[in-house]
Amino acid sequence: MQVELNGETIATDAATLADLIAAQGFDAASVATAMNGDFVPRGLRATTPIPEGAKIEVLSPMQGG
Repeated sequence: MQVELNGETIATDAATLADLIAAQGFDAASVATAMNGDFVPRGLRATTPIPEGAKIEVLSPMQGG
């Protein structure tokens, strides 16, 4: 299926948000996630299915000021 990840269209076989994060090599413990504009808490990623065409943001915290 096709999804938008951080502004880029990608093809994925991931069924859940947790699967996608792992497949893309993100450190699940240190990122924040949103799908279609809604924040998805870490504890819900494994049970959050990814629909075709979803817009997903995976954000890492930034340091500095």
